[in-house]
Amino acid sequence: MEKQPFEPGRRGPFNLTNRVIWSLEGWANTFRTEFSFRSWVLANIVSSGLAFMLPIAEFERLIIVVLGVLVLAAELLNTAIEHLADLVEPAKNPAIKACKDAASAGVAVTACAAGVAWIFALAGLAGF
Repeated sequence: MEKQPFEPGRRGPFNLTNRVIWSLEGWANTFRTEFSFRSWVLANIVSSGLAFMLPIAEFERLIIVVLGVLVLAAELLNTAIEHLADLVEPAKNPAIKACKDAASAGVAVTACAAGVAWIFALAGLAGF
């Protein structure tokens, strides 16, 4: 019997293993092919490093690191949307452009949230 496209797969530890492998493949492929993703990874390394070096509160450090990870997640989703949109409609299309722009804006909003966390942490260091 042939497996149908959205039929539930194996359950248990093997399914988890496959999900981890597929996720790592997605991470690696995006890292290899997307300059923007590599830039956000570098920004997160710098941001997290500073967050652990500076004498900021633990909750501020946590928020900065978590928001950095969310920026990476948003960029991965943005990349997926862009690849799918290009596959569905390779020609220029205003509706596809709007989808891609909205996904990009999602990355920007998430990055702004991380920036706001840094502003609050630095303001606390400055005594505000």
